[in-house]
Amino acid sequence: MTQHTLPTLPELRQQIDSIDEQIHQLINQRAFCAQQVAEVKKREDASIKSFYRAEREAQVLQTAMTRQAQFIQQQALNHREALSGESVARLFREIMSACLALESPLNIAFLGPNGTFTHSAALKHFGHAALTRPLATIDEVFREVAAHSVNYGVVPVENSSEGVVNHTLDCFMASSLHIVGEVELRIHQNLLVSEGTQVKNISRIYSHQQSLAQCRKWLDAHFPNVERVAVSSNAEAARMVKNEWHSAAIAGETAAELYGLTMLHQNIEDNPSNTTRFLIIGNEEVAPSGDDKTSLIVSAHNQAGALYHILEPFYRHNISLTRIETRPAQHNVWSYVFFIDFEGHQQNSEVKAVLDEIRGRVRELRVLGSYPKAVL
Repeated sequence: MTQHTLPTLPELRQQIDSIDEQIHQLINQRAFCAQQVAEVKKREDASIKSFYRAEREAQVLQTAMTRQAQFIQQQALNHREALSGESVARLFREIMSACLALESPLNIAFLGPNGTFTHSAALKHFGHAALTRPLATIDEVFREVAAHSVNYGVVPVENSSEGVVNHTLDCFMASSLHIVGEVELRIHQNLLVSEGTQVKNISRIYSHQQSLAQCRKWLDAHFPNVERVAVSSNAEAARMVKNEWHSAAIAGETAAELYGLTMLHQNIEDNPSNTTRFLIIGNEEVAPSGDDKTSLIVSAHNQAGALYHILEPFYRHNISLTRIETRPAQHNVWSYVFFIDFEGHQQNSEVKAVLDEIRGRVRELRVLGSYPKAVL
């Protein structure tokens, strides 16, 4: 039997260099093609300001993940022998972000400061070539997007452990902005230290109060006698630790990179499935991507069975609800509005039929947006 001979290290390096050259050439070709797309769009509409298309990018990312899954299956590979679909999609996200920046860089507002999980969500959705702008409040993000000072905004809407972000829902009631996308971010907490930190002498750990609560069991086991100090954000905690030798911070990977900190311990959250959902807000509506959600605000009549009359058409038309929240109406005492998310796009015939039925049963119905489901 002939034994298979592995290539030598120089041969493998030469092969990698050749592949890298091909990848480089193809990326340049893609960038050139993207610029041509921009020129075609300008000829069709001279007033166009943004070349970003949420539905198109979602389709590209979903196709990349599907293609990778097919490759893994065809080659009978395991998870150690090939990149995951998500890893491939993240690479395509950065390629698209860089190509889009050649056409016209996106300006993205987010609930700051820099280094927060909302910052991470903005980079995850738009890529690192986007120009991000931290703002102090959710209201400011809505105002900047509405004033066209930025292209889009990123705001948190719900956490799997802490529940809904009521302030974001309340902002929609006073705004005409649309939801154009969503991001789901697995919240991984890390214990960060600076270069000069004396680990044995850590006497104080900074973080946002929610992060301290989410890591309570881990802290009890590893740092039971260390003072826990709640600050305004995880990013602020990371900033404070930068110049302190006796303290540590609990924050995400983006904060560690921003402030040059070391992740002494990773993924220290008590609930490893803790996830936050963020919404992308903009001024335009989004075309169908093929795998979409729609969000509504519904103001019901104050009568028995009001909620049943809203939900019954969804059941009859076999449309799946993904979330429903209740908030007090802003102008009518003891009146409430419902925030409803469901699968499907408002241009779909079944969804149109449901919306038409509900409009005849409620005081007001407003579609906040139909948008691609989170891909990454």
